[in-house]
Order: sequence, then C-alpha cells, then structure tokens
Amino acid sequence: MGLTGLATGALWLPSLPSFAGNAVDPMRLLEAGPDVAVKKRLADAALNAAKAAGATYTDVRIGRYLNQGIFTREKQVQNIASTESFGAGVRVIANGTWGFASTNTVTEAGLAKAAQLAVQIAKANAKVQKEQVRLAPQKGYGEVSWKAPIKQNAFEVPVKEKVDLLLAANAKALDNGASFVNSVLFQVNEQKYFASTDGSYIDQDIHRIYPTFGVTVVDRTSGKFRSRQALSSPMGMGYEYLTPKAEDKVAGPQGSDVVGYKYSYDILEDAARAAKQAKEKLSCKSVTPGKYDLVLDPHHLGLTIHESVGHPLELDRVLGYEANYAGTSFATLEWKKLGKPYGSKQVNIVADKLQTSSLGAVGYDDEGVKTKEWNLITEGKLVDYQKIRDQAHMVGQNESDGCCYAQSWKDVQFQRMPNVSLKPGAAKLSVDEMVKNVDKGIYIAGNGSFSIDQQRYNFQFGGQVFYAIEKGKITGMLEDVAYQSNTQEFWNSCSAVCDQSDYRFAGFFNDGKGQPSQSSAVSHGSSTTRFNGVNVINTARKIG
Repeated sequence: MGLTGLATGALWLPSLPSFAGNAVDPMRLLEAGPDVAVKKRLADAALNAAKAAGATYTDVRIGRYLNQGIFTREKQVQNIASTESFGAGVRVIANGTWGFASTNTVTEAGLAKAAQLAVQIAKANAKVQKEQVRLAPQKGYGEVSWKAPIKQNAFEVPVKEKVDLLLAANAKALDNGASFVNSVLFQVNEQKYFASTDGSYIDQDIHRIYPTFGVTVVDRTSGKFRSRQALSSPMGMGYEYLTPKAEDKVAGPQGSDVVGYKYSYDILEDAARAAKQAKEKLSCKSVTPGKYDLVLDPHHLGLTIHESVGHPLELDRVLGYEANYAGTSFATLEWKKLGKPYGSKQVNIVADKLQTSSLGAVGYDDEGVKTKEWNLITEGKLVDYQKIRDQAHMVGQNESDGCCYAQSWKDVQFQRMPNVSLKPGAAKLSVDEMVKNVDKGIYIAGNGSFSIDQQRYNFQFGGQVFYAIEKGKITGMLEDVAYQSNTQEFWNSCSAVCDQSDYRFAGFFNDGKGQPSQSSAVSHGSSTTRFNGVNVINTARKIG
C-alpha cells in the first residue's frame, strides 16, 4: 500500500506509528525485560514442542516493543502516550505449509501451547496448499547479539526535557510569524529475540526516533494560508539526533533558504525557517506549467525512490501476492528479462539493512538471516528484487536478502522493504555546480502530497518548498508545484547526481503493507539529483 499522502493545514500530523500495547507510566519503559538466558529457555520450549507436534522447521520471536509519543501545539502539551507490548510469535512448517500462532503468556507452557497451535494451523493449511514451502538454506549463527550504536537512549531522557524542546520549537515558529504550529516526538525501542531450528539464538536492541512539526501562516485579510512541514527525517538513532552539529548541516543552492540535515537535527532552526518560508509562500509566484529540469533535494527524493523503486521491486508485489490490497508492479520478471532500461546510466540503486543510523539497520532480519547490501539497479538496468527465504527459489536464487520483518510479536513476519538508496555520483559535484548548468528548472525540498497508480508506474509528486532556477541561478520561491511522469520516463531523465558530501537520508516511520496491514520503518539515502525535461503542473489551477 505504501505511505499515505501528506495533507496541509494547521493541524497536520504525520502518519502515526503503531501504539499497540498497554499504556504505561513513562518510567516503566526503563525497566529491563527478561535476560537472554531466560529468553533462550522460553524459545527452546517452543522449538521442542513444535518438533514433537510434527514441525520440520520452527522459529520463535520473543519481543518487547516500547513506544512513546509526545504531542504539542503552540504553548500546550496535547498528549503523552507511552506503551509497552510483550509477547511471542511462533512460526512453523508442517506438512510443507506455514503455520503461525502468538501469545502474550510468555512462559514455557505458554510458548509450548502456541507452538502446538501453530503446527495444527499448518496441518490444516496443508489441505489446500498447492505447492510446498521451499526455504533458501540458512546456517545457524549460535548465540549472537546486535545493538543499535546509539549514544543516548531517548527513553532515558526526562519527559520534561523533551516537552521543553518541542515547546521551544513551537515558540521559534510563533516568533517568526506562524499562526499555528504543532510538534511531535516519536521514540521506538524494539527488543527482539529470535531462535530457530537452524541453530540461531539472536538478541537485538533496535532504536528509532522521529522529531517533526507542522507550521501554518494565515493571512487574516485574505483568509489564505500556507504551511511548511519539518525537514527532519526519522532515524535509527537515539536522542543524540536532537543535539545539532554544524558539520551535519547541508545548505541548499545559493539563493534558496534551505538547510538539510545528516546525522543530527536542529529543530529550533528548522521551525524558525519553516515559519518564514510559509509566510513567503503567501506572496510568491505561482508556477507556470511546462517542462522543467528538476533539482531534487534528498529529503524530497526519498519519497519518490520509495514509491517508484522500493515498492515495485518487492518480489511478492511483482508476483501478484499484493494485488488485492496494495497493487502489482510494472517491473515484472518478464519485463526484467526484456532488459528494458529502468533509468539512465547515472541511476545506481542499492538495497540494504546495514547503513548506520538508518531506519532499516539491524544485524539480522526476522527470520534469522544476517543482513547485507545488494544491487537493485546498476547503471539504469534492473538486476534484482527484494526477497526472503521462501521466495528466493522463485527467481532461481538460493539466498535470502535478509529483509523479512514483522511489526510486533503477534504478527507473522513477511517480506518488507529494506533501505533503498540512490548511490551518490562518483565525480565531485556540488549542488551549486549542478544548478549552474540548469537553464530553466525548479529546486524542490521536502515531501508533499503525492499519488501513484497500482502498478507503481504513473505518478505525481509535490513538495514543501520550491525555487525557480533561471539561467543557472535561483531567482525566487514558487508555489503550487507538482511534477508528473512515469517511473521509467522519470528515472531515464536522470542526468546528474551530486557526490557523497551531499548524501543524506529521507525516512518513513509508517509504511503499510499486507493483510492484516503491518507498518515498518525504512530509510532512503541519496544526494541531490537532477532530472531533465519533467512535466510540471500548477496544482492551484482548475481544469476546464
């Protein structure tokens, strides 16, 4: 299904992460869960019970999921939500078919009962299964662990300190002309233990954080209003992300009032700038429709990568398994065999679950496969898809890509998008140098509303801020901009990518997929990138 489009207005909020679980006092989130020895004993109870019931393969996931969201508007705190969810899921193969059961009774007897139920479900499913499950081989890793390399656990920071920061950001926006402002801080900690009959016992500690806001300026005379959302990205980091560092700031092209952020984020600076830009939007020029060369900031391009590359290269979507809910993909196996160009020679896109500080970074996926990086598109040519253990044989491969994930212990794991990123250009190229070569263009930063068809082909994307480029220079802000294209045409129009010094993440906390729907978090890295001759429309103009 992908992400939902972003609405504008005074009460804008991003898609909310799942807060499933039991509401708890924030201090409760600092309590430790069961130690590794206890979790191993619990997992073994499930593994042994499943084998005794007839399973040929079993994996167990014991998970403790902590969430906290702090919500403010102007000078008030609107809500503080802290939740904890703890339980276990057992997945088995019996009679060549999958079965799954979960429980919040995390005892040896509780897990054994869940394992027995999973086997019963698998055997019932086998009566209608047309083809037996085939798993790519996977070695066991023994007892291993992985921890996100955070510097400051956000859950250990006093709630008051986090509230004060959000209210200070609101004050900055109000001081610079905002009529309305709301801000939010999301924090997630997944404590996950995986065990399988392959011989793996994997303990992982994963952290994510997302500070964001929405600013609106209203012209009281005309009644017009304009908004600007935060240019932050959710990250696989701790609270250190909110300690600004000068070296992490990346300026947009000269003449634009845009600043991007790498591994730390200045919410106070961004909130003040957002109010000024929203005010400027009220009186800036409305775009003239036509063909333009687009210079796309990483914070904007991440969404286009997500929708036009990340989703269409999910193998289950390609094979039609998602058709009923989220659609299919134009990039079929037959399309790949024909060797049609996905993009220009400048387009090199990789998938990974390794990049430090990204949302997708983990040591092992949710079926115990060690994570890696692999190529999806090389010099414009589609070379691979995203796949997990029971999909690899469908494309003649014998190895999972390590991109299996479940949103909680009570949900069955399945193929999810890893980080999908456009590699930076090899040659030295700054944003200003890129703009100098543009005769008629538009620079776009931030995500706006969007739409894309059910095959991930025809699309339209907006943004947060837009600047006209004329004869190599930024000449002023624009409004009412959206570009239309199709995936193949768009990526084949890619003519230049800035170098590694400009590389940054965009990210999404709440990417939906599956029935019942599950959410996952994913990052998309890129440098500022140029696309030639893209059709731009004016979103304020009426048709007919």
